[in-house]
Amino acid sequence: MVSFSDPAVSVQHVAKSYGKAMGVSEASFLVFPGQIMGLLGPNGSGKTTVMRMVMGLIRPTRGSIEVFGVPIIKGGVEYRSRVGYLPGTLGLYPQMTVEGFLGFLSHMRRADCRPRMQELMERLELSPHAVIGGLSKGNKQKVGVVQALMHSPDLLILDEPTSGLDPMNQRVFEDIVREERDKGVAVVLSSHVMHEVDELADRVVILMNGRVVIDDDVNTLKSRISRTLRMEFSHPVTEDLFKGVTGVEHLMIETSGAICAVTCTVVGSESPLLAVAVENNVESVFSQEPSLEEIFLTKTGNSHEC
Repeated sequence: MVSFSDPAVSVQHVAKSYGKAMGVSEASFLVFPGQIMGLLGPNGSGKTTVMRMVMGLIRPTRGSIEVFGVPIIKGGVEYRSRVGYLPGTLGLYPQMTVEGFLGFLSHMRRADCRPRMQELMERLELSPHAVIGGLSKGNKQKVGVVQALMHSPDLLILDEPTSGLDPMNQRVFEDIVREERDKGVAVVLSSHVMHEVDELADRVVILMNGRVVIDDDVNTLKSRISRTLRMEFSHPVTEDLFKGVTGVEHLMIETSGAICAVTCTVVGSESPLLAVAVENNVESVFSQEPSLEEIFLTKTGNSHEC
């Protein structure tokens, strides 16, 4: 994976108010080249507002946003040429063909995007001659994906990118995003599909009521949340064996035939527990890692809207 020391996106103490209503309050985070950042939060948490501010479509009430080291208020055409943006609500020209629309955008960018455009249309099985107005929701979303990627941007801002895509094309999209990440592209990805973020994101920022409540590496974040372990022994063990082991909670022992199974939850490092298990000739260990959905529900008060 490519990584660089300078952030592609720097959001520092950003707030956005709409009259007396506060859309975003004191949000800060960094996104680096070669990194996929998952942006999560309940509906109304400020995700889309943050993305639109990073794009320069709306200005923050206070705070600063820099993209490639340049404040967005000074970015202009050069900055936007390095960014691919897929909004949550697409604005397409229904009377145009797919190829005509994408060619128009390519012309507006003053770049020859045709080779990359053709490659992406083929991978997503998108007909270039189809009239946009007659496309299904999923195929319209493919048009949005292609236009965001076809000019080979250095930064991708993707708001609900797989909305309407079938499972096969979701996998194709995930492959494409990983390829871009490995080239050194920075990616900001907001999605209702928690599995998608779990699969793709290197880092996660969770917003609640316009504030950043979590900003962490995915693996580090998962290690801080309780996870379930099941250990199997071929001889009887007792709860006393595991008393006082750091991080162990909710211990349960079940015996079935010759197998004695110990199930518990662990917060933090599993090493102290595994050391005790190995010393007592554990036969097998099964670990169930928490998903991002479980982490999200834990941290946001069991809200199912993300």
